[in-house]
Amino acid sequence: MRAAEQAAFADGVEVEALMNKAGAGVARAVTKFFQKPGRCIVFAGKGNNAGDALFAAQCLEQCGWKIEVRLAFNEADCSNLMRKKLNDLQNSSARMPAWSNSQAQDAGITILDVFSYSADQLSFAQDKIAADAYLGTAPLIVLDGLLGVGAKPPLREPIRCACRAINKLRTTKGAWVFAVDLPTGLDTDSGKADRDCVVADFTVTIGYAKPALVADGAANYVGRLEVVPLEELQPPQIKPREIIASPSAFRGLLPRRKYNSYKNQFGRIGIVAGSRGFVGAALMASQGALRAGAGLVEVFVPEDIYQIVAGSAFMEAMVKPIASYRHLLKEKADVWAVGPGLGKSHAAGILEFVEKVKEPMVLDADGLNIVSEKTSVLRRCKGKRLLTPHPGEMKRLFPNEQESRAKTATKFCDRFSVTLLLKGSRTIVTERGRPVSYNTTGNPGMATGGMGDVLTGVCAGLMGQGLCLYDAARVGAWLCGRAAEIAIFNGKQSEQSLLPRDVLDHLGRAFNEL
Repeated sequence: MRAAEQAAFADGVEVEALMNKAGAGVARAVTKFFQKPGRCIVFAGKGNNAGDALFAAQCLEQCGWKIEVRLAFNEADCSNLMRKKLNDLQNSSARMPAWSNSQAQDAGITILDVFSYSADQLSFAQDKIAADAYLGTAPLIVLDGLLGVGAKPPLREPIRCACRAINKLRTTKGAWVFAVDLPTGLDTDSGKADRDCVVADFTVTIGYAKPALVADGAANYVGRLEVVPLEELQPPQIKPREIIASPSAFRGLLPRRKYNSYKNQFGRIGIVAGSRGFVGAALMASQGALRAGAGLVEVFVPEDIYQIVAGSAFMEAMVKPIASYRHLLKEKADVWAVGPGLGKSHAAGILEFVEKVKEPMVLDADGLNIVSEKTSVLRRCKGKRLLTPHPGEMKRLFPNEQESRAKTATKFCDRFSVTLLLKGSRTIVTERGRPVSYNTTGNPGMATGGMGDVLTGVCAGLMGQGLCLYDAARVGAWLCGRAAEIAIFNGKQSEQSLLPRDVLDHLGRAFNEL
């Protein structure tokens, strides 16, 4: 990152110009999740990271947000550019016109010197927030602009005091924390965290994602990861080993459909799923494929649950009973999705089907559990296979691996020529010869049964439209995570109430963002 910045500056790019673009990107990330103006508290250090946060606050203030700045250092000790951004913010507030809506009438800049107080002494300001009638149902967010790239733990005062104050606002006042570039107290390279590291709900990183942001142990500090691309910062001329999945990376993968398109161009998807007590898995997988744009979806279920599934399925799906899974070898499909709610009572037939089908296949849930007892079948498959395990299923597939999730995924794909989507709070997608891709979307509300079934259907639907397995997995994970975010932040759900059906309902808006 530093090398890219120095190259940009050598080409004549001004530091302040990059700072303004970075700050504007942070503001866009805030308004992406919180469209209603509220109160923004900026914790500012003395360098360029603070300048990014202050310009973001200036952009938010122009949208009606009430801004409060808490300086961790005496203003005289701050960099010239940081002081300029603070002055610009104050001048911007003075020039703001009178607002017509009541929420923005209280707009203005309040500056508090954090360095003058301990974390406990700052509680008076936090109590004021709780009593402030301005807030009502409007959001309270915190911008962590204390330290940027290159800072190493352990934290020192007054930064440690400021970090404690941020975390206290989050836990006691329900503030949503946005870290600018990376959470203060997180080591840029290793991802190791200071004991008082800022716990961010969102990290808006500038230019490129830093290694710490995708480290296994950092997820609870980083939260939702958003990248603000800067075209002035040219990527290194080397093939990356790790990449971030984002809309800019998917450009061109989902072109607009031609006007004379017809259903056979978008894939015939065969869903093999469901058993007694697990009818919902088959339904959700088929709905995921339909919502992802599949041309035709057929659901193959055991005869004993056929009537239930046929009566409950989307009317657009075709439901067919099967007496034996071996009979599926005679069926026609462009893509198969196998496993959700399948059970293990017909393991031999499923293993034969997984091995002999020539079409690409998404393998999930009980399909993975069956294969885990005989993984050698993955070396004999006649078609391409996308495996979508959660951590427990991955341990059954690949026991005795104690390395990082990324290294485990890479090793697995080196041993078996498959595409792997390893689910988690930072879902990983990789295959042999491809970089490890980290998903950026989603939230803890997705930790409920059925989300994986929807993802299986979505990935199969994307494969049916021509995406390779690697891209279908990356786009599918991003879409489902983004749909879950929309359901919470722009819909009516919470992390507790979110259901797979909410993801299905909001897939359209997620697609539109791509």
